Amino acid sequence: MLHSGLDLHKRTLAISTVDPDGRVVRDVQLPTKRDAITAYFAALPGGPAAQRAVVESTSNWYWLRDLLAAQGVDVRLAHSKHVKAISYAKVKTDAVDAATLAQLLRGDLVPEARMVSPEWREARDLLRVRLQLVRQQVRVKNTITGLLAQYNLTAPSALPELVQLRVRLLHAQLTLVGEQAKALAAQLNPVLIPTADVQRLLWIPGIGRVIAFTIWLEVDGIQRFPSARDFVSYCRLVPGAGNSGGKTRHKRTKDGNRYLKLVFSHAAVRAIQYFPEIRAFYQRLARRKPPVVARAVVAKELARIVYYVLTKQEAFNG
Repeated sequence: MLHSGLDLHKRTLAISTVDPDGRVVRDVQLPTKRDAITAYFAALPGGPAAQRAVVESTSNWYWLRDLLAAQGVDVRLAHSKHVKAISYAKVKTDAVDAATLAQLLRGDLVPEARMVSPEWREARDLLRVRLQLVRQQVRVKNTITGLLAQYNLTAPSALPELVQLRVRLLHAQLTLVGEQAKALAAQLNPVLIPTADVQRLLWIPGIGRVIAFTIWLEVDGIQRFPSARDFVSYCRLVPGAGNSGGKTRHKRTKDGNRYLKLVFSHAAVRAIQYFPEIRAFYQRLARRKPPVVARAVVAKELARIVYYVLTKQEAFNG
């Protein structure tokens, strides 16, 4: 079995291949052309079926993974943040990065990132685009509010003429972005609504259609989480902890999935607003904790419910 480390860029790809003893078999730098990469792995001893490869989780790994997997190469995805041998290296070149990845793969020391299922990749990315559009809507609304505050007015018609033009352009942008966000969601409806897990999620308090879509696509298989605690941690709904010298310190962490943190936070607000039992639970917490902490606890409990609903394949029992 040969082990290849791949350092992928837009125009070039550095590859370092080593044997089971760590000896270098071949080091090359290729253009990012499919035929050149296919020919490289086909020419290695044993053929593609006897190869393992690892590439960092940059934004352009999709096509490379699909190309190598179609050849029969066992492809792994390395978590860019956690490959400290590369991120903290004193000498950092494409060739050195590829060689480091190859040696880590040989020793089974690659901190792996999750590869989203190929059949749901485009749907997940499309839903993330919708979130960007919603954020753009919020920015436009805040800009209009800021212009009114700048002139201490409440009606755009009272603004100076050139500022009114600016506001009209912002309103047109707001309308366009809103229509695009609705079109994206409508495109996903026939694909995701018939899914049994999505139907189960819709019965959970605070979880609507778009939130259910996001949870199901971002989780991409609840079986990869051995416990509810692991799932809640992945959703960034519990603080990180550092234990040293007999002391425990909680800290904020960006490890995990920021999209799941966002949707569970939104679901908690909706559940508190519309479900009396959850509102009562939140109010009990808010008497002795800050409101933001109480909402975070509600979000964590909703994530636990989602975990058990998806794991047991049962509807929420209320």
